[in-house]
Amino acid sequence: MTGRILILGAAGRFGYAAAEAFRKARWKVASLVRPGAAARAPNGTKVIEVDALDHAAVTEAARGADVVLHALNPPYTQWSKLALPLAYSAITAAETAGATLIFPGNLYNFGKGLPEVIDETTPMRPSSRKGRLRIAIEDRMEEAAERGLRSIILRAGDYYGGGEGSWFDLVIVNEIGRGRLTYPGPIDLVHEWAYLPDLAAAMVRLAEVRATLGAFECFCFPGHAVSGREFTTAVARASGRGLQVKRMTWWLIHALGPIMPISRELSEMAYLWNESHRIDGRRLAAAIGEVPHTPLDVAVARALEELGAIGHDAIRARKS
Repeated sequence: MTGRILILGAAGRFGYAAAEAFRKARWKVASLVRPGAAARAPNGTKVIEVDALDHAAVTEAARGADVVLHALNPPYTQWSKLALPLAYSAITAAETAGATLIFPGNLYNFGKGLPEVIDETTPMRPSSRKGRLRIAIEDRMEEAAERGLRSIILRAGDYYGGGEGSWFDLVIVNEIGRGRLTYPGPIDLVHEWAYLPDLAAAMVRLAEVRATLGAFECFCFPGHAVSGREFTTAVARASGRGLQVKRMTWWLIHALGPIMPISRELSEMAYLWNESHRIDGRRLAAAIGEVPHTPLDVAVARALEELGAIGHDAIRARKS
């Protein structure tokens, strides 16, 4: 089953990857971007320049859509102001159009004291502002489902691949040109990663089977649950050279929290790097069959190539 999808925030990292995945799966894709951002929209899609906070305009853009993907992601320090209004815009648009609403969830909902294995039944006890906002968004979606809206949440760990804007490029490989990697947590703890092209492909599969699902569904995406040592070793293998691995300096971020909003927001997320966790994806596999999964070494090499950190020769060597 294919159809027509409106992607809210298609110029963003996740929205762009999702637009590409749906387009390749032969969906008719409309990319909603902020005014003036048309040049950043995915090729081969219908571009709609609209302020996402203009609920009436977004609702009009969703007319005729079978699926609305809420990929709007406000700046890290503006979540408390914009997260819920943007969610209301997405919910209203999908509900009015009679479309299925899809939302990329994350692990903020669970807060400190993470269990080692996370699935759809894991209790949500947020310990951060962003975690509470995420739960509020999902609660609004569930309430809309009681009115007839069909919604799907696909929850995943930290993104990498698909360009810039994640812990992978902003922190871990930021100094790879100098022969250094910076890892945010203890090197032997397991951390859950989501290779973005795989996550987007899984979202396409969920959209294709949406008619078989309940009114409000949540699935967990099993990406690469690996230790910091395994992850940084994969980066070193892809780069073809030895790299020094150092630990991220969290104390400075914690100290600056009271005076710098970005440090405060990052500080609240530190627990995700200090508590071992992985995602159980059996329920997702039961819904869509085989879950898209690129081998770690290949995914890391492709992500580095997209950032310009390694060349095409290294990619070909990994494939041979």
